[in-house]
Amino acid sequence: MNEDDRLGPILVNLFQGVLYRENAAAPWQALLDLQARVRDYCTVIGLELIFDEAEGYAYLRQRPRSPEEADMPRLVQRRPLSFPVSLILVLLRKKLAEFDATGGDTQLVVSREDIAEQMRLFLPDTANEARMLDRMETHLNKVVELGFLRRLRGQDSQYEVRRILKAFVDAQWLDDFDKRLDAYASHAAAAAGEDNA
Repeated sequence: MNEDDRLGPILVNLFQGVLYRENAAAPWQALLDLQARVRDYCTVIGLELIFDEAEGYAYLRQRPRSPEEADMPRLVQRRPLSFPVSLILVLLRKKLAEFDATGGDTQLVVSREDIAEQMRLFLPDTANEARMLDRMETHLNKVVELGFLRRLRGQDSQYEVRRILKAFVDAQWLDDFDKRLDAYASHAAAAAGEDNA
């Protein structure tokens, strides 16, 4: 098989989403072999290859434009995240940083109950516990759909935190979220003050 025949499937895999070494050994090896060609091709269409060989993932993202470049339509769409989903991502990122600092295993596993307990600190108290847990399940499903958590086989309430979270939730993202969290807290305090007046 020549390089051109191998390039197409790699690009299709990357266009479909994150490529994990553990899930796709042959495409991963082809990406290792043809990384420069993949980068060149992606640059032409306004994308950049994010490739972390140590963590075992690769994905495409929109390349930042410089002011002198012509406007190019976005190929990779941005999706706004709800506050609870953003909060879960922040909590998981902090947990991953703590886990990495201990230098133990490479796979961080968290339980649904652990995530729910951490979230309760940030969400308003509710009398309807069942409804809150249903909403929590919806938010966790969204995080799984986004690829930051993976359910463990045979253990529905256990999740592996995917390492790609480190690339998505970086220092800038955390700073932006902290600002939004401060604005949210100010808004909630103002609303509570109006309710008490």
